[in-house]
Amino acid sequence: MMLRRDAAVLTAFLGFCGAAGAQQANPLDVIPDKMPFSTPYGAPISLARAQAAIAAATAEAEKRGWALNVAVVDSGASLVAFARMDGAQLGSIAVSEHKARTAVKFRRPTKAFEDGIQKNDFKYQLTIDDVIASRGGIPLVEDGKLIGAIGCSGGAGSQDEAACMVGAATINK
Repeated sequence: MMLRRDAAVLTAFLGFCGAAGAQQANPLDVIPDKMPFSTPYGAPISLARAQAAIAAATAEAEKRGWALNVAVVDSGASLVAFARMDGAQLGSIAVSEHKARTAVKFRRPTKAFEDGIQKNDFKYQLTIDDVIASRGGIPLVEDGKLIGAIGCSGGAGSQDEAACMVGAATINK
């Protein structure tokens, strides 16, 4: 009797799982009408503008008591300017640059990759060259063209992103 009841429960459970699985479509199979993240590349950001973005980001971090590394790359993903705040961790130097390069190469904030992996289980993103799936990389767009990106690292991802948003606001209006 107990075995028959257990078998019935198992059969009902497997039927439910099969029905639930059949109803779920793979979000990667959706074909968008427009190309996502297609902001055209523009002329590279100037040193003065890059330094202004860094100054704004570091001022925000300093105001909050955070020690961050901040990098700005141009539209070709080459480093234009960098600042390491006093006490910022050494390991985050390269990470700040990587976040900026990822944001410009893929024309999107690095949070998009973080969300893809964390919220949507898009593990395939971990296999894409030059991706860093951690927030804190923001594209810099002027007159509808991508002129560079800013990357911050050294704090929690939310801290990195908050400081970067302030730096990016000097360009992105």
